[in-house]
Order: sequence, then structure tokens, then C-alpha cells
Amino acid sequence: MREYLDLVERVLTRGTLKKNRTGIDTISCFAEHYRVDLQNGYPLLTTKRVNFNSMLYEVLWYLSGEDHIRNLQKHTKIWDAWADENGRLETAYGRYWRRFPSAQINPATGKYEVAEVDQIGKVIELLKTDPNSRRMVVTAWEPGNALSSKLPPCHYTFAFNVQQGRLHCHLTQRSGDIALGIPFNVAAYALLTQILAQEAGLALGEFSHTIVDAHIYVNHIDGLKEQMKRTPKPLPHLAIERVPIDQLRFEHFSLTGYEPYEPIKFEVAV
Repeated sequence: MREYLDLVERVLTRGTLKKNRTGIDTISCFAEHYRVDLQNGYPLLTTKRVNFNSMLYEVLWYLSGEDHIRNLQKHTKIWDAWADENGRLETAYGRYWRRFPSAQINPATGKYEVAEVDQIGKVIELLKTDPNSRRMVVTAWEPGNALSSKLPPCHYTFAFNVQQGRLHCHLTQRSGDIALGIPFNVAAYALLTQILAQEAGLALGEFSHTIVDAHIYVNHIDGLKEQMKRTPKPLPHLAIERVPIDQLRFEHFSLTGYEPYEPIKFEVAV
């Protein structure tokens, strides 16, 4: 995917050295952006192998609304470093996607009561009933949670927009690890966009991504430079069975035509 390699080149060329909480310095840029047309294929990087299965299990976990990783751990260990001994995860994106705590006034009592909002469900409802709406926004950022979490949400809000029967998605991310995180992020939100487009009977549009702090850890530089020498291959195709969103399972997804270069090892900065 050329858009990704261009992002890597911009940060390596324009970025400045910046310290951070992990103790491993980064090369960092402010507010980087790229966009990809999802009709050109499923944007899973071909210049290195990305673990599609792990990413898919992660997205299905998000959609489950669970606030723990006990079921996710059966398939992938990607969130283990940030969960407690019981598997509870403060940064459980799906818990906020599907059950966001919202204080609302009870008309009968005039008092505030906490209710849970299914943000994904509301987006699907608008896509079907009012696709011209400009209010199809989902957030995973809850200030109280963010203050106490070991790792507050990185990809914290996204919005959908329909233009001429095509569903577009824009993701805003406060912090983006370009070597490890961003390949997962673009694949995950392209997958989510395809799920919602199919659910609402819309064609695929573009995925647009803004990264507030776009960074490369200094111990990832050599691996990314090796990746930049590789010519992107044709993108694979993703097919999803026509199953209601809350009934989707791993076996309902089929990835074909994925022939990437060999993996590149990048260490995770915790």
C-alpha cells in the first residue's frame, strides 16, 4: 500500500526526536493524514505480513462490547500487557462502542440517570434511515476512564459519511505507532467499514486517517527502511457473509489473494 510507505517516508524525513513514557525515543510528526479508496482492495499491507487473523479476532472482540480479554486471549495475546490479573481491560474499546455510559435526565424525576448507549447500533440505524446524517460519530474516549487507564484509547473517535451511495470512514487517532499499530488500525477500520456498508446496503467508499502524534520508535527505523525497499503487491480481497452484525463470527470472513513479503520483527514498546 503506497499510502502507508509515503507516511513512513514523511515521518522519517520530517520527524523530530521525542521522548515518551516507554523510555524508547521516537521520531515524531504532528497531524499526519492519509486516505485510501476501499474499492481498490482490502488495505492489508503487502510489504510485510500482517496477522489478519489476530486483527479480525480483535475487531470481533470490539463488536462484542466486552470489557475484559478473557475470550480474546483464546485467540491472540495482543492486549495481555495492559490487562489486569483477571483479564479486565480499562481500554476496552468495544465496551464504549457498544455500551457507552451516558448521563441522561429522567423526564419523570428530573434527575440524571446513567444509561448505556450502543453507538455502533445508532450508526447502523442512521445509515438505514437517514444516510445523509452528519451525526454518525463513535467515540471510545471517556475522560474519567482515560485518566486512570494504563493505556487510554489511541484510536479514540471515528465518523461515517455517505456520499453518492458510498460509505466513508474517518478515524482520528491521538497516538500512532507506525511500524506496529497503524497497519492494524487501517485494516481494522476498513473491515468495520465493510461490515457496516454491507449491513446498510451501501458501496464501499474511502478510509481517511488522521494521526495526531505519528511516530516511529527508534528501534523500528531499520525495519521500516527495509520495508520501504519493497514494492507493494496487489491488495487482497475480503468477503463477508451476509450475517447480522451481532451474529458475525470468525468463520464468516474470507481473505483471498494475500501474498505479502515475509514478516519484519518489531518489538512492542509498553
